[in-house]
Amino acid sequence: MGDMANIIVIGSLNADLVVRAPRFPAPGETISGEDLAIIPGGKGANQAVAAARQGASVAMTGRVGNDSFGPALTQNLQKNNVDTLHVLSDESATGTAIIVVDSSGQNSIVLSPGANGKVTPDDVDAVPFQDAKMLLLQLEIPLETVVHAASLARQNGLRVILNPAPAQSIPDSLLADVDILVPNESELQLLSGKPVKDTDTAKSAAQTLLEKGVKTVIVTLGANGALLVTDKQALHIPSFKVDVVDTTAAGDAFIGGLAAALLDGKPLEEAVRYGNASGALAATRFGAQPSLPTQNEVDQLLRR
Repeated sequence: MGDMANIIVIGSLNADLVVRAPRFPAPGETISGEDLAIIPGGKGANQAVAAARQGASVAMTGRVGNDSFGPALTQNLQKNNVDTLHVLSDESATGTAIIVVDSSGQNSIVLSPGANGKVTPDDVDAVPFQDAKMLLLQLEIPLETVVHAASLARQNGLRVILNPAPAQSIPDSLLADVDILVPNESELQLLSGKPVKDTDTAKSAAQTLLEKGVKTVIVTLGANGALLVTDKQALHIPSFKVDVVDTTAAGDAFIGGLAAALLDGKPLEEAVRYGNASGALAATRFGAQPSLPTQNEVDQLLRR
């Protein structure tokens, strides 16, 4: 890894195997779908590409399998200017997501973690944190690895951004090492143990996480934008009206945009607005990484 990377992402790389069909098949039933699309995905890799397309210098740490998907995912990161020195090849299969999309755009997903399940604290120890400014984490790799990474990053003075997805409970020790937590409504509900139905309940749920040591909670609300909660304020920041084609990776685009904007020195509120614009644009295109917008496109939407 060059000493260039400002953002380190430690997380998952998946091959998304996507097929569109008129509806979901019933058990025991075979139906015909359209051509299979093999699209680079995985929350970690999506967020790395999202931040890199916003002009940030990004390095990825994770594992792929020794099958044909592995090199394809690594090469795609390189093509998007993400440093892959710390993406290791594992004896197991590459992580895959088998995704069926029905005619109304709903999706049904089976996730096979594969090599993502083998990312260890030792992998994290090999990463030169001292040169970086920010760490992005998600929960598609083993929790102990995420906990270790957040702790090391905190010791090295990095800003730690955790996207607690897919939803699962996490130890308070991890929350205490997080600067910015970015859950959606269901993840917030799980982590806080409080119902989240609207802005007010989301505020109070976010408050309980601040009490556990998180500095800032940004709740993503899909088309409704985001809720920024700190010990000083709770602010709803609306999103942008767009024609939604596929929301896959919109949350990852939000995080990449947010991270790049913060790295640029933008204040929190402005960075959230920037994240909203990134997420909105990603929802206007099909697929995970192919849908992630560039800095130029986001700036255009913000000016609109």
